[in-house]
Amino acid sequence: MTHIRKAVFPVAGMGTRFLPATKSIPKEMLPLIDRPLIQYAVDEARAAGIEEFIFVTAAGKGALEDYFDTAAALEQRLQQNGKTAALAALERTRMPEGTLSFVRQNTPRGLGHAVGLAKRLVGNEPFAVLLPDDVIRAPHGALAQMVAAHRETRGHMVATMDVPREQTSSYGILDVASEKGRLAHARGLVEKPRPDIAPSTQAIVGRYILEPSIFGRLANLGPGAGGELQLTDAINADLPDVGVNGYRFEGERFDCGSVQGFVQATVAFVMDRPELRDAFCMFMADRTAPLRNVA
Repeated sequence: MTHIRKAVFPVAGMGTRFLPATKSIPKEMLPLIDRPLIQYAVDEARAAGIEEFIFVTAAGKGALEDYFDTAAALEQRLQQNGKTAALAALERTRMPEGTLSFVRQNTPRGLGHAVGLAKRLVGNEPFAVLLPDDVIRAPHGALAQMVAAHRETRGHMVATMDVPREQTSSYGILDVASEKGRLAHARGLVEKPRPDIAPSTQAIVGRYILEPSIFGRLANLGPGAGGELQLTDAINADLPDVGVNGYRFEGERFDCGSVQGFVQATVAFVMDRPELRDAFCMFMADRTAPLRNVA
């Protein structure tokens, strides 16, 4: 049994970069090929041994809650029509009763505020946080990699990846004290530093393992960057007592909170699907031929 049993999924955002689609569909329900974004995050969590799933939601997210519920009428029709492949596809949306919890974030006050709302459900044990916008394509799930490393290090842990220095102002950045393999012991976390003052190029992405002490820090946290309660500020405040490590995961991360990242993820995952790849490559070859001829 994993020592990390619970995961928090902050899914209260409005998804304004995908309007008008997100006017009626939660951003987390946008399909990446044939699965919504939230399914990728949940599948990654399950592969890491997570047993309890806590969603921090907001008004208008009912479709997300319904997605993990049983669709008895649909399943009955599929069964009657002999649609066994479609029935099998629904299996991954099944969650054991009592494993899902939903907490409402009434006002968007930042990631730190959203995580803090899960305190009662998490209790006094370490837990994971997954941001569904960050889809990670990996041979072995990114969170599972982190859980294995955290078993040895304890303390807070953040997922990191190397970025070009000119992009550091778009990320939280790790201030690295020492490194050993994929682990980096941190002096602190810096929120969106200018490239000329960034302490490293190790960017923090949407996977965290946090000790329960973080809730005390969040409760006393004041507004940070953008006037919101920043999770990185709470982790920094806890650093002297708990310690923080960055884990440079093996895999490729896509920012599916942006249209460009979503398109790139779609292409990458299509290329992983033999039944889709060949036809897609032929289509792209035809579409890009005029561009190659011009070049």
